Amino acid sequence: MYGTVNGFSYGWITPIVAYITACLGGALALRCVTRSLLVERSFKAGWLALGAAALGCGIWSMHFIGMVGFHIVDVPIGYDVPLTLLSLVVAIVMVSVGVFIVGYRGAGRVTLGLAGLTTGLGVAGMHYLGMASMKFEGNLTYRPVVVATSVVIAVAAATAALWAAATVRGFLPTLGASLVMGVAVSGMHYTAMAGVGVHLHNQGAVDPGSSLAKVMVPMLLGPVVFLVLAGVIVMFDPLLVSGEGFGDGPAARTGRGSEEVPPVFAESGRRHRRDASGDLRR
Repeated sequence: MYGTVNGFSYGWITPIVAYITACLGGALALRCVTRSLLVERSFKAGWLALGAAALGCGIWSMHFIGMVGFHIVDVPIGYDVPLTLLSLVVAIVMVSVGVFIVGYRGAGRVTLGLAGLTTGLGVAGMHYLGMASMKFEGNLTYRPVVVATSVVIAVAAATAALWAAATVRGFLPTLGASLVMGVAVSGMHYTAMAGVGVHLHNQGAVDPGSSLAKVMVPMLLGPVVFLVLAGVIVMFDPLLVSGEGFGDGPAARTGRGSEEVPPVFAESGRRHRRDASGDLRR
């Protein structure tokens, strides 16, 4: 027997909140990667890791916020906790691989393609692991064409996100890129959900301890709190607020970047040039 699926049980509330969460994760990731370019190499990995974790948590939270609106009519749904946590780990680890590749190797075609493929497959893997964690008296079915389409969208979205992280500078361009990333990531999720069917065995209750309210709400709370804390760190970072050297601040407008020569050395160089010119005149 096939069950009746409703992916928008709360109307547009869950898609909108999921989209905003994806945008937040994308924006934080972009700013953290930008910050990694402004620091010494010893601090670079820390900012890249923070950006990757923010993006991974944003994508994972987007998925499960969207799943809050997914109901099977007259059938209770629970979640397997280990599989749900594994999907979060997969999201963060695979996104980290892509972010670190681009962060250290740049956004060349081959590098970007490899990073985008790895990250996109990780995002798709997170999605389908999250779907596998659902517990109800039946099983999910998928349309292969829709699954393949969702994977292609995931890879394209990941590639675009990594390209933006490596190339986009400035507050407004970052904001625009994060909005586009939110559309791409949410689009992948809802494209994948469009190919889901449900085959019911019988209509029995699942373990109340694994219900949506008792499992998903506390588990979503952690990543969302992390995103807020990461946002606070980024918001109060002085170099990112000023946008020094990256299209936001005075240094960018004067054409000076983060590799500008410190003033003491610059002044020393000017004196050296004056002395040299004086010697030539003499």
